[in-house]
Amino acid sequence: MCTGIRLIAKNGAVVYARTLEFARPIDSSIIFIPRSVSFIGTTSQKNMPGLSWKTKYAAVGANAANEIGIIDGVNEVGLAGGLFYLPDYAQYQEVSEAELKNSLAPWELMTWILTTCATVAEVKKRVTEIKVGNIVFNNWGIIPPIHAIIHDQQGNSVVIEYIEGTLHLHDNPLGVITNAPTFDWHMTNLKNYVMLSRLNATPRKIDGITLDPLGQGSGMLGMPGDFTPPSRFVRAVFLSQCVTQLKDEEETRATAFHILGLFDIPVGVVCMEQNGQMYCDYTQWTSAVDLRNKRYYFHTYADRTIRMVDLMKCNFDEKEPKIVMRMD
Repeated sequence: MCTGIRLIAKNGAVVYARTLEFARPIDSSIIFIPRSVSFIGTTSQKNMPGLSWKTKYAAVGANAANEIGIIDGVNEVGLAGGLFYLPDYAQYQEVSEAELKNSLAPWELMTWILTTCATVAEVKKRVTEIKVGNIVFNNWGIIPPIHAIIHDQQGNSVVIEYIEGTLHLHDNPLGVITNAPTFDWHMTNLKNYVMLSRLNATPRKIDGITLDPLGQGSGMLGMPGDFTPPSRFVRAVFLSQCVTQLKDEEETRATAFHILGLFDIPVGVVCMEQNGQMYCDYTQWTSAVDLRNKRYYFHTYADRTIRMVDLMKCNFDEKEPKIVMRMD
């Protein structure tokens, strides 16, 4: 369970922000990846390497399970994005033995994008040139079902999904993402909520009786408030579209955290029972990325203090990736 939004300030600055929910500790740290570092993609064949690439751009962001890779972050040219869960729908590509050298594991997709691409247009082109295989993530013992969202400094946004073994690219003018079902379904579902408005409902007369709305916020009456992905998608769209556009990236980043506070899930609110054990998703961390200044902000469940890593103050010529700080 995760929710992602994008806001654009009056000065044109773009802020991408998201929550990350999971039922087990995600073990995230802020990781910095410098330029000219070599990576090799993971394949299903232990003795056969995947895609080999050298990082063109430095990047910073959050990892998972202490892996050397980024699941959510920004690079030095202002491209940002994150991986989001897509259970029951994500199914990756079939990769022949000859294609293994041009393939990645799902959790490596964001690292590859942020270290090799500069714009959404470039991502849309280059992602068609690689394969993403059905690879088990050994730390969890599953093939992680994910889709991805990418934003650039020009305000462009794209959602990347692998459905029934086929790559799907969806332009995303609203900049919002949650989880299942697929992105195109969520966009169609918005048509069920066209009556929502930030303006209060007007009084109505029925048989000579005037009915006034009860209090402020009546224009949003009917907006879903539960934590299912479809409801969060609708809520995220209307909140991010209705919020007052602010003058710059600083004010916009602060507003993004306010919006995502409405998606915060405490422990024990969203749970499932499996094999006699209770598993509860909760918001482990919330981040906001300033694409103009390449700054990654976050706070965690245990510590609401907003911390920041400035990518442009990192040494791009470091010899290897390094952990900058824990997200505890």
